[in-house]
Amino acid sequence: MADLEMYVAVAKVPRSGELESGDTIEMIERPGGGFSFVLVDGQGSGRAAKTLSHLVATRAITLLKDGAHDGAVARAVHDYLYTYRMGQVAATLNILSVDFAAHKIIVTRNNPAPFFVLTPQGMRSFSAPSEPIGLQPLIKPQMCELPITAYTYVVMFTDGLLRAGERRGEDLGLPNYLAAWPAHEGRDPQTLVESIMQRALMLDEDEPSDDMSVVVLGILPADDVPGLRRLMVSAPIIATGPSEPPEEPDVVK
Repeated sequence: MADLEMYVAVAKVPRSGELESGDTIEMIERPGGGFSFVLVDGQGSGRAAKTLSHLVATRAITLLKDGAHDGAVARAVHDYLYTYRMGQVAATLNILSVDFAAHKIIVTRNNPAPFFVLTPQGMRSFSAPSEPIGLQPLIKPQMCELPITAYTYVVMFTDGLLRAGERRGEDLGLPNYLAAWPAHEGRDPQTLVESIMQRALMLDEDEPSDDMSVVVLGILPADDVPGLRRLMVSAPIIATGPSEPPEEPDVVK
């Protein structure tokens, strides 16, 4: 595994007319080695959905930080939401983990939307029935373990992505699009994320009908200084509170 690197790219956009997306994505370094990415889509849109998704994601991240296994985390977060909101609200939950100790990719899913795995051998869709958390007791996640091998891509997303183009009677055709992705070329996951999101926005004429989030993990051969890590984040700055004129900076003489 020393000659492999993981790359993760994310793109998200709020529903048209909303300042904030109701989706939340969080990342944590696993205590035993590796990383986990938590993607939550809160019921509804706007500030209420954001508050809900942030609550769920924070709970999941805290448990992962304490060393809980991914499946146990999903069950515990469901129990918490079901009890806290008395079965009145739902959220979808995806946990994507690269576990260095187990040498596995673990995908935990409480989301009717599938996820996809791309390798040089082809594309696989994981679409076993899965329910959101929060509405019913005893909800269990769908779980999948994959080996950490070169030229493997994992694509997960919130259901808003699949609604792109609905107003025009068009379909994103994501499975066919991903099946044509040349995994053997080892392209940057950011390229795939951007192409998926741009395709979805084009179908919605740049006015998304729902919050949309896409996460792509790529396992590729290492070609950099051993041990070097990078993180880049790009996001619009949104005023979520009362706006006040900026104060003049203090000048030290």
